[in-house]
Amino acid sequence: MTNPISYRRATTEDVLTICELGQILNASHHSARPDIYADATTEFSRDEPHWLSSLQGEDRATFLAELGSKTVGFITIQVVKPMSPLLQPMVVGRIGSVAVSEQIRGRGVGSSLIKLAEEWARKQGATDIRLTVWEFNQQAVSLYRELGYDIRAFEMGKRVRTAEIENPE
Repeated sequence: MTNPISYRRATTEDVLTICELGQILNASHHSARPDIYADATTEFSRDEPHWLSSLQGEDRATFLAELGSKTVGFITIQVVKPMSPLLQPMVVGRIGSVAVSEQIRGRGVGSSLIKLAEEWARKQGATDIRLTVWEFNQQAVSLYRELGYDIRAFEMGKRVRTAEIENPE
């Protein structure tokens, strides 16, 4: 009999576990965009300040997926209230990061984490859920589309060479 996957809200005590699992994201993002993302590291504690911010504050949450005593996935989400006279007033849930161990993919963990985050955001008053995904991450794009997410905007970028500073002699 296989152990069922359980889900729970993460606490600050889970930060190093999240740092370690976050190396999945670091590796894939660095592989595709080494000009932007730092390489994954065995010294994953370097990422603690980044992930700790996802665990602190009433407007954000991180959820873990666990198989027995092993963490096999996580998701971060935050609720925000964009304030602009140009926008309709609303509360938006922003999914930040989703990571699932490669050996457990295809078992619905990512979908379950997303649904858990959506439900948490809804309980916080969110009427819309948004996320950003890189074009190179087609596996994630496919998952999001399956769950009803659609493209609403494109972020475009261009590398710009910095001006070389002339050194007068």
